[in-house]
Amino acid sequence: MKNTKTYQIDNNSAKKYSKLGDYIMLVKLRLSLLVVFTSIMSYLIVAGSSASLVAIFFLGVGGFLVTAAANALNQVLEKDYDKNMTRTADRPITTGRMKSSEAVMFAGLSCLVGVSMLALFNPLTSLLGMLSLICYSFVYTPMKRYSTSAVAIGAIPGALPALIGCTAFEGTITVFGIGIFALQFLWQFPHFWAIGYLSYDDYKNAGYKLLPEDEGGKVDRNLGLHSTMYALLMIPVIGTMFYFGSVSILASVLVLITSLVYIGFSLNFHKKFDRDSGLKLMFYSFVYLPLILAAYLIF
Repeated sequence: MKNTKTYQIDNNSAKKYSKLGDYIMLVKLRLSLLVVFTSIMSYLIVAGSSASLVAIFFLGVGGFLVTAAANALNQVLEKDYDKNMTRTADRPITTGRMKSSEAVMFAGLSCLVGVSMLALFNPLTSLLGMLSLICYSFVYTPMKRYSTSAVAIGAIPGALPALIGCTAFEGTITVFGIGIFALQFLWQFPHFWAIGYLSYDDYKNAGYKLLPEDEGGKVDRNLGLHSTMYALLMIPVIGTMFYFGSVSILASVLVLITSLVYIGFSLNFHKKFDRDSGLKLMFYSFVYLPLILAAYLIF
């Protein structure tokens, strides 16, 4: 698709940014911290009273560095497309405030240190960390311009932090690890589709094919239905985790209730399919993960 709009940045804009500020944008600080939060919470759930502050430190820093590397590589690969989106047009590589070579060097060093820190736990944890970076940077990132299947591919590295937190303590893949990975994997579809619906024009202008379209070139009306279906799939996952004794009945009930609300917002998005319903689904999706992780941790 031929881009029709480019967002121009004032030549003096570089004066408004410090080098630290540019690196904060490069690593997508808030996203990286969410990844670390998910991983540490999963570790705390499985470790219980055996949790170690030293382990939490290495897991948090190592996970953050691997995520930062992935985000930096993502921006290097998308620098020519970011200028066509409102929310990404002011990124440091896109505007020329930072050279791609600098970002690649940073990504390489961050990946090396981060994966090494994860390897202190066990080989599986470091392998999953590396797999997450490769999948996000070199599969999901280019796929966004060609197919809507990129959403499913991107959901894999998006869910791996939860599994990484589990393997850091257990050293193997358990039922709970698979379950929490599956919940976070499924959670991402309504979450991302709500965001994609609200930012559809921006994504389309940048040439990203992340949302299904109808014959008229508009967002497919069934997007809300698909969101509801993926949210519904969380219910058997919750039941399976309880069946195998990985979690308590109280935690399972609380997570089920939280998930039913998520399903309700997804269904509302399907019925109304407007900005208001999309915003409600998006905002609830931001609190869903902390709520279920807290439930599994406390109960």
